[in-house]
Amino acid sequence: MSDLNDLFEDTLKDVYYAERQILKALPKMMRAAENQELKTAFNTHKEQTEEQVARLQQVFELIGKRARGKTCPAINGIIEECEELLDEIKEPGAVRDAGLAACGQAVEHYEISRYGTLVAWAKAMGNTDAAALLESTLGEEKETDKLLSQLANRSINKQAASAAH
Repeated sequence: MSDLNDLFEDTLKDVYYAERQILKALPKMMRAAENQELKTAFNTHKEQTEEQVARLQQVFELIGKRARGKTCPAINGIIEECEELLDEIKEPGAVRDAGLAACGQAVEHYEISRYGTLVAWAKAMGNTDAAALLESTLGEEKETDKLLSQLANRSINKQAASAAH
């Protein structure tokens, strides 16, 4: 890599891979959740993620590159942690839902950091069209994180704490 364009493209490949892995993980998270609002949040985010993948493909087109991913060890690790959680908490219920909400937030925080960086770089390079597409996704990721926080704090965490007694 020799310039910001190369770094931008490399990070774009990383997040493209990540989004596609997240698309595979969300249905399993949805099935594992007992809380209906959490299930709905995961389903909504799955639909958004499909749109986000399409936006990434548009960004690749804007920079004249073929959309392809690059293995992202970070998202693989976050998803692996979620799978471990499901293996360790076999029983459906509030405790598992609290863990799933936390897993979802770990994914969102990773995505927020990546998209925030990509937006800044696109702007720095004067690629306003790419920046606009990426900002749309960044906004959705922040909204999903906020929703998961609200769900966890409003009910799921309290239910999980009660289940421990």
